[in-house]
Amino acid sequence: MKTVAFAVSGTRAKRFFFMTAVLCLLLMGDNLLALEAVGTIRKVEVEKNVLHVHANGRDRIVPIAEDVRVLGNDGKPLAEGLRSPELREGVEVTISVAGGGTGPVVRAIRLGSHAAVRNVVDSGKSSVGLKPLTEMTAEDRYKGEDGGLYGGGRNEPPAAHQEAAKKQTERIVPLDADGNPSKDGKIGLLSISMSNATQEYSLFKQIADRDPQKSPLVVIVDCAQGGQAMAEWADPTARAWAEADRRLEQAKVSPKQIQVVWVKLANKAPRGDLAEHGRKLQKDTVAVLHNAKARFPNLRIAYLGSRIYGGYASNPLNPEPYAYEGAFVVRWLIQDQIQGDPDLRYDDANGTGKAPLLLWGPYFWADGTTPRKSDRLIWERTDLAGDGTHPSQSGRQKVAEMLLKFFKEDALARTWFLKKSD
Repeated sequence: MKTVAFAVSGTRAKRFFFMTAVLCLLLMGDNLLALEAVGTIRKVEVEKNVLHVHANGRDRIVPIAEDVRVLGNDGKPLAEGLRSPELREGVEVTISVAGGGTGPVVRAIRLGSHAAVRNVVDSGKSSVGLKPLTEMTAEDRYKGEDGGLYGGGRNEPPAAHQEAAKKQTERIVPLDADGNPSKDGKIGLLSISMSNATQEYSLFKQIADRDPQKSPLVVIVDCAQGGQAMAEWADPTARAWAEADRRLEQAKVSPKQIQVVWVKLANKAPRGDLAEHGRKLQKDTVAVLHNAKARFPNLRIAYLGSRIYGGYASNPLNPEPYAYEGAFVVRWLIQDQIQGDPDLRYDDANGTGKAPLLLWGPYFWADGTTPRKSDRLIWERTDLAGDGTHPSQSGRQKVAEMLLKFFKEDALARTWFLKKSD
């Protein structure tokens, strides 16, 4: 049997459907092909021989062969097969799909990610010679822009904005489904963005939900989706929002319980200089923030972020310097809000607020293998999948851990994210 290595978690959704269609056609012949995909387990229905798996931002249901091989990370069979306790919700697995009597079925389930790294090649640049925004000073310049997440070489918000953020944070409390305060209510925390974000945020959800310090009242929902960048979320009737509604319903979280969002800014295949692609991304993101505030009336804070290193990219989806330059768009948005832009009004003092209060979440960019001064963060080729754009498992792990660290340690976020002392 031949094998085609294909990592669902490292490609766009439409490519998955294309490859699946091709696979089905090939299965009609005598030479069977096996497709390998990486995802996370939602549920294993042993009695029905069905696997529920989450891959590339979508939940999928796949039939399981009667003679399925169930393997550990080391490739050795698990003694209890499909009933093995290791096959629990949230565990990452590599599944092999091949021909069955009525169509493709899962022939093997192996713990861990094994398909994603097979086709990684040593491509791109290990450094592009740019300074992380957090290391740029007030005197540094990049295309006319100075340094610091908030400008002027500062990586903390100005005092007035910090105080405004504190007031909004104090309003983040458990809410019932109708949006009323309730000690047994929920604090909804969701993601909005594209494929990279869902790959990273879904892993963040797994490790955060297992963390004993996280408040049980905080419900993390991954609404980021493959192929759905800012431009695709800008239309309030877009299918990305319909899918987000479905995921919230599945998580048993109402729109009125959503109080915090994480938005990773990016558009697909940006073109031109920062003034061109950056302003488009800014405009699209303002629309996304308006949509989010309209759909989630109790939304208080939006933590914004930009991409990881893109110097290894082998396609035009979002290479350097676009990945790097997205951080300036985050800063423009926050600075515009600080300066009183009516399109980004977050309180109701002068009319209904149009957007949540904006803050930086964790900043992920580092210049490839050049360590960041603050935390020694680097991005190696193996941290990216075959296309050099989407994160591999190790890349996902880095972002997920940075997100968890941020929500646990940020002076404001930790007040609602962490479990209250008895």
